[in-house]
Amino acid sequence: MTRWPEGDAADPEAARERYDSDMRAMRQGLRELFRADPSDAHLGLGIVVFASVLVGLLTQPVAGALVFGTFAALFLVALLVMFLRGVRGLEAGRRAYLFTFGWGQWF
Repeated sequence: MTRWPEGDAADPEAARERYDSDMRAMRQGLRELFRADPSDAHLGLGIVVFASVLVGLLTQPVAGALVFGTFAALFLVALLVMFLRGVRGLEAGRRAYLFTFGWGQWF
C-alpha cells in the first residue's frame, strides 16, 4: 500500500499541487529537449541540401528536388500555421524555420 505524505487522510488539495508541480517539471524538461536555436536549424538546412544533392546525383535530379521540395512544403505549412496563430513578419519566418529544420541539433 502506498503511503501518502499527508498521512492516512490524504489532502486532495496537496495532491493536486504535487501533481501540478510534477507536470510543470515534466513540461519544462520536454521544452528543453525540443528547444532549437538558429544554428541548429542552419545545420538541419545544410543536411537537407546535402541530402538533396546526393540523392539527385545518385538517382535522378527529380528525386533530389522531391526531397528538398518536401521540406520546402513543410516550411510553407509551418509558416501558414504561424500566420493563422497571429504571428507575423520575421518572427513567423523564424519560428517556421526552427520548426522545419531545428532537428539539426541531434546531429
